[in-house]
Amino acid sequence: MHARLERPQCSTDDSRMSNPESSNAALAMRDLRHVWHPCTQMHDHESVPMVPIVRGDGAWLIDADGRRYLDGISSWWTNLFGHANPRIASALADQARKLEHVIFAGFTHQPAIELAEELIRITPPGLNRVFYADNGSAAIEVALKMSFHTWLNQGHGEKTRFIALSGSYHGETLGALSVSDVALYRKTYAPLLLTPFLAPSPDSYEGEPGETAQQLAARRLQELRELLERHAHETCAVIVEPLVQCAGGMRMYHPDYLAGLRRLCDEFAVHFIADEIAVGFGRSGTLFACEQAGVSPDFMCLSKGLTAGFMALSAVLTTDDIYAAFYAEYNAGKAFLHSHSYTGNPLACRVALETLAIFRDEPVLERNRTLAAHLSRRLEPLRDHPHVADVRQTGMIAAVELVADKASRRPFPPAERRGLRVYLHGLRHGVLLRPLGSVVYFMPPYVVTEQDIDLLVDTAISGIAIAVAD
Repeated sequence: MHARLERPQCSTDDSRMSNPESSNAALAMRDLRHVWHPCTQMHDHESVPMVPIVRGDGAWLIDADGRRYLDGISSWWTNLFGHANPRIASALADQARKLEHVIFAGFTHQPAIELAEELIRITPPGLNRVFYADNGSAAIEVALKMSFHTWLNQGHGEKTRFIALSGSYHGETLGALSVSDVALYRKTYAPLLLTPFLAPSPDSYEGEPGETAQQLAARRLQELRELLERHAHETCAVIVEPLVQCAGGMRMYHPDYLAGLRRLCDEFAVHFIADEIAVGFGRSGTLFACEQAGVSPDFMCLSKGLTAGFMALSAVLTTDDIYAAFYAEYNAGKAFLHSHSYTGNPLACRVALETLAIFRDEPVLERNRTLAAHLSRRLEPLRDHPHVADVRQTGMIAAVELVADKASRRPFPPAERRGLRVYLHGLRHGVLLRPLGSVVYFMPPYVVTEQDIDLLVDTAISGIAIAVAD
């Protein structure tokens, strides 16, 4: 299994190493005095190291003491073309010398116009309108509000509910959390949230013995049909993460589900919201996951890879018909009065344009297919591991499901935090892996080499051995 591991390399060209006040220990101490980190029980940092990163270099991150870490998760799934990518950095610097920001109500600028034009060109047909926001959760909020408001403007105020998939995750603002079904994030805030109808996920891991992913998709579509038969009259939209339910454990399903979903949404007059925030821009193997089913949603939410990890930006693409539902004299009261201070930020739009230019200029998807095939080959031996229930992959996303018992698929108790053991092992060996519970996943930047993938998998294999030992 290629068990050899490389130790973290140390850089000697950073003056911080000779300055004790800028060491890992000093920066971590200063951080923990004042900073509250996301998705973190801060008490953990009494034993879990805080890692101060001072610079990036391609697929690698370098801490204040000069240690290097291979970014196996693209820094929360955002980075595409490497940290400190010189081409994108140059575009950002050029834009900063021209225009950093301007109000986007009544004003516009060339980067936002060109980005909208390019997004319309590359996304599925029919998505001809672009609304900008500044992060993925905000994009979901926009899509939910816009869907509801469309029906309201068209005289269907009774449509106030949404359908989401079991195990789904769409963000952590209240609207986005309302259509999410990961208890870890949702349970505490349940009294504040909308209550969606939940359709059973087509997650292939949940199939019956001998049932193919395609057969499961068909069965789940029938269950969705039955839900729509009861509730379509009060439903605004069905929202899904196409092909991969990421934060819910990298759950993957067959493209047939998306094709059937499109047909059902048309039949029952509800909108189809595609949350491609994590899976867009090549992660799924195609530029957008919806392409694999040949469908166009009514709303497509984009973020993360849109700016290759450089800037906060999101976009909601929708149709001319939905745009027309809001187009009226001001006194008709139909305007979509939703705004963010940094809507259409020129710096972020320019970075996004450069990101899309790299897709045009370089064989990104072709190279990714080669890397994904290598990752698949390297993970294959784990299928026989006594504590691995599933190894799954969609494009440049792969996941390994750790269980206490392989035959029954009995999971490890969450309180044992087996994934944390893999994370800590990775840090010790110069690799950033951040499992979702007991799911060890890989989502590296597209600039990784096959040797980098070997290091990721070797580290994961040895980390899994430690995590399941007791």
